[in-house]
Amino acid sequence: MLAKRIIPCLDVKDGKVVKGINFLGLKEVGDAVELGRRYAEQGADELVYLDISATREGRGTFVSLVRKVAETLNIPFTVGGGISSLEAAAALLDEGADKITINSAAIARPELIGEIATRFGSQFVVVAIDARQCADGLWRATTHGGTRETSKELFSWAREAQERGAGEILFTSMDHDGTAGGYPCGVYAALNGQLSIPVIASGGAGSVADIAAVLTEGKADAALAASIFHYGQYTVGQVKSELARQGIAVRL
Repeated sequence: MLAKRIIPCLDVKDGKVVKGINFLGLKEVGDAVELGRRYAEQGADELVYLDISATREGRGTFVSLVRKVAETLNIPFTVGGGISSLEAAAALLDEGADKITINSAAIARPELIGEIATRFGSQFVVVAIDARQCADGLWRATTHGGTRETSKELFSWAREAQERGAGEILFTSMDHDGTAGGYPCGVYAALNGQLSIPVIASGGAGSVADIAAVLTEGKADAALAASIFHYGQYTVGQVKSELARQGIAVRL
């Protein structure tokens, strides 16, 4: 049985880690490099750094921050935000990122997924999908930090991303993000059932029970969480120890 991964997520704006609810009301919670170091020491399997304002502000991800993180961490980390070309992805990987995640740019030009996967390998490409459930019951993807709704439907878009070369899907439920009310486990289970690549769950972690649920009932391969770590509710080590006590395979 493959070990489930616990991945702290650091949303970065102007070099600082921020957190909000449903992508709104952002509050600064700490320094991006120092928080990453802390979570690595606590036993995080990986980290995700998302430059959340990059696409909306029309600029590239803050490359110098990636360099500093790479010099500090001894665990894999993924970087996303404003990556809209093969060259931009290459620059981040050259600075030490282990994977890149693309979202808005992949929806605008799906060929980008295959271009990066062909150059570097599928294992370097994470396609992020920020989606919310609409009035008709369908989950639709959004772009530009959740500010623009698209016609892309979650399941069909995830399957297309896989076919184009994505190595993982990072699905964030915008309806649950930052609410600490739990993940929509049924949606994750359905998504996992349609894909052969790993699914990372994001949006809604408020307790170890929530994480355990999405890893078991939701069949997610990894759980992304932010608030519970940023505000000191749990350490990564505490989460993993409790998951192990419940019989869930994690790396201790």
